[in-house]
Amino acid sequence: AQAHKPEQLMRARYSAHVLGLIDFIINTYHPSCLADQQRKELEDSMNSQWQKLEILKTWPGRDEHEGFVHFKAFYRAGQQTYCLEEQSRFVRDNHQWFYIDGTFPQQNKIGRNDPCRCGSGKKFKKCCG
Repeated sequence: AQAHKPEQLMRARYSAHVLGLIDFIINTYHPSCLADQQRKELEDSMNSQWQKLEILKTWPGRDEHEGFVHFKAFYRAGQQTYCLEEQSRFVRDNHQWFYIDGTFPQQNKIGRNDPCRCGSGKKFKKCCG
């Protein structure tokens, strides 16, 4: 089934990362991205343990063929938990949504006494810090 909104495609792409479905990831990049040429890098990103996706905000673009999704995806690599935060841009081409690019908001440094970003409810220093 095709995604009817950018957020649906974002969630499907996250699930594909969790499940290691590299072909789905590549096929949901806009053709102008030439994602198949980045297959090795994309496969390497799937070695992480993806833990959680948070959709922070969605909004339309300049017309009905563009949309944005601001999200955080939490993952473990080795013994560390990381957070990927991105404002992704999606375009609709020939009645199908595609990921085209994204920007990375300035990340605030997490304090040792702040809640851990992994969602455990513990302080960062007692959890992933």
